Amino acid sequence: MKGEGYNLIVILGPTATGKTRLAARLAKDRESEVISADSRQVYRGMDLGTGKDIEEFLVDGSVVPCHLIDIVDPGYEFNLFEYQQRFYRCFSEVSGRGIVPIMVGGTGLYIESVVRGYTMLEVPEDPALRGELSAMDMNALRERLLESSPALHNTTDTEDRERLTRAIEIAEHTRKSGGAGEPEHPAICPFVIGIRWERSVLRDRITKRLKERIDAGMIEEVRKLHDGGVRWERLDSFGLEYRYVSRHLRGEMDRDEMVSQLGTRIHQFAKRQMTWFRGMERRGTVIHWIDGADYNALDALTREHVG
Repeated sequence: MKGEGYNLIVILGPTATGKTRLAARLAKDRESEVISADSRQVYRGMDLGTGKDIEEFLVDGSVVPCHLIDIVDPGYEFNLFEYQQRFYRCFSEVSGRGIVPIMVGGTGLYIESVVRGYTMLEVPEDPALRGELSAMDMNALRERLLESSPALHNTTDTEDRERLTRAIEIAEHTRKSGGAGEPEHPAICPFVIGIRWERSVLRDRITKRLKERIDAGMIEEVRKLHDGGVRWERLDSFGLEYRYVSRHLRGEMDRDEMVSQLGTRIHQFAKRQMTWFRGMERRGTVIHWIDGADYNALDALTREHVG
């Protein structure tokens, strides 16, 4: 029923579920605006590899406004704190015009930071701490982080040395400050909708979309980024498409091997996304699931629950 006070619609789901197209159509019908929740679509020039699908924001001849896409260059170290703060600014500006915004994306950490209102502090780099951590191996760093932050939000921080160091820096700063300096943020009451497909169908959609993106010039996009000054190491850090296409361009694997391995990794990534969303449910987020790209079901849900 309406009246729950929802002021944000969230549409989430694994890659290749069609959530962007659904969100854009819903925004058009509701005269709303979209706020992206994708950790790679914030970067300019990274289009095919991140699946921006900008053309999907043209609905029935009208351009649906979309925020937090193409806002920084690839060399910029965007992070969760900055995403959350930028989201709050967009949310306040859009909702201040009497609009219920629509958040759409598949980056579970970004979505959950807003839906559950993670406490995030702006933490400066600590050269002394970084010097201390530089002498520690990865296992010791993981133990240090778990000691500092037992309720770890993002386990991927433990897989990369730079991210692990930064996570320790943030956790220890937060513990010492006792949360002082926590920025204010708007009260958000989200209505969350999940898009899912039967696993074999999703695999086919992922495979088909990967072929389409390669045919559309994804390899050339990665080459252009490198020629424009983005280092191979930086491209590799973006994972998935950028990692494997970079390896192909460096001669480490042929095209067929690249496509095969990349397809496998994207399938695995989609499974991890679903694992995150199920974790969100266990942590208290109610997700209303829709099977397939069923716009009528999406429209009916929002009409019933969101004013």
